[in-house]
Amino acid sequence: MLQKINQFFKKERVLVIAAVFAVFTMFLVKPSKAYIGYLDFRVLALLFSLMAVVAGLQKNGVFLRLSERLLLRVKSVRSMCYVLILLCFFSSMWITNDVALITFVPFAVLMLKLTGRENDMIYVIVMQTIAANLGSMLTPVGNPQNLYLYSFYHLKELDFFGITVPYVLFSFIILSLISLIIKKEPINQLDYSAFDQKTLQSELNVKAAGIDVNPLTEYQTSKGNILHIVMLAMLFLLCLGTVMHLIDYRLTLGVVIFVIGILDRKIFGMVDYSLLLTFVCFFIFSGNLGNVKAINLFISKAIESREVLASILLSQIISNVPAAVLLSNFTKNAEHLIIGTNLGGLGTIIASLASLISYRIYLKTEKPLFVKYLVLFTLANVGILILLVMFFMFLPL
Repeated sequence: MLQKINQFFKKERVLVIAAVFAVFTMFLVKPSKAYIGYLDFRVLALLFSLMAVVAGLQKNGVFLRLSERLLLRVKSVRSMCYVLILLCFFSSMWITNDVALITFVPFAVLMLKLTGRENDMIYVIVMQTIAANLGSMLTPVGNPQNLYLYSFYHLKELDFFGITVPYVLFSFIILSLISLIIKKEPINQLDYSAFDQKTLQSELNVKAAGIDVNPLTEYQTSKGNILHIVMLAMLFLLCLGTVMHLIDYRLTLGVVIFVIGILDRKIFGMVDYSLLLTFVCFFIFSGNLGNVKAINLFISKAIESREVLASILLSQIISNVPAAVLLSNFTKNAEHLIIGTNLGGLGTIIASLASLISYRIYLKTEKPLFVKYLVLFTLANVGILILLVMFFMFLPL
């Protein structure tokens, strides 16, 4: 029992911290029916719906089948690594940074092993992680903090994209230039007959964020699930319509639960419920702090005109999702908070929860060099973060 509790605390540190913070503020503001008003049910419903639908698409191998077709066209090691990185960059815009990494990092591990490029593994995984965190900043559905801030500040789509597009374009340029580090050496055309069950079980039978990652199983079983894929794609469009305030979130939640319940109930087990609970805890925490006038005034003045810096620094400690929820209650500067919490996903390995996913997957590989990984991860993240902060400072408003 103690071992299970210890494992839970290690795996769900952010949730535990959020719960402790929430309980602490209950001594400042006594629990009451007003607590219900702290919760943003629209965000929670949308997060659940999106996670469930994307998990269903992932389980049916949609993303891996698309990536397979792309990788069949590559002819050099540099091109292969670049494609693996860009898969995380572009897919994270729509399926979230977490799911992009859960899907494509194990896939990258196998590709590098099949081509004898294990020495490039740390570099590729680190860059995949950075790419997922940067690409996800583009859209409201790219990551949880964007979805929350988009809803909290009642932003319009064009206004949101006006904030994020310049940073995503600059990030793409950075990633493209960094990819030139890999030598342009030829590789043999990938032989997909190598995807035997024994190889996959030994290399990719890992678990991250509560989701079993087994690309081969997904790839093999997806061929007969065209109807499921079509239905899930329609549900995804329904979620996007809800994000854009075209459809009531309660209707979307009901439809998603009903359809997935018929298609495959196991998908519900793939949802990251700890993230939902983390949001609930931080809603209570930030709501209570906002109701204490002295604290509200102090935090509001402390971050005034410093929203970007404050959110970046706070993200390094508690990660960018909780930082977005907390700081949103003390500033009306949506633009700077969106920029700060997205850039704040770079830096330490806990700055973005998605970064921990790829790190856990790497630790499951054969003879992982965790010190080397952390050093390269930190240097690359801090370096790119500095470039993006400089871009923010010199970008004309």
